[in-house]
Amino acid sequence: MCRSIKTLRGADPTAEEVRAAALQFVRKVSGYRVPSRANEVVFTAAVDEVEAAAARLLAGLAPARPVAAVKAEES
Repeated sequence: MCRSIKTLRGADPTAEEVRAAALQFVRKVSGYRVPSRANEVVFTAAVDEVEAAAARLLAGLAPARPVAAVKAEES
């Protein structure tokens, strides 16, 4: 399941892509593809929290440096 989560960093992801990645993560951790009614509220809350954390992470990461710049610094 988590193998289908694509790398979002540097891809300028949409809100829908971040939400989809959060949903896949919660599905994997919980073991539910679709939660029961008894677990629906906590499942959705977890997706919301993971989505918010992912958005904060992506917003806070420093931009990736091009490979050429890294090689030039190493020389």
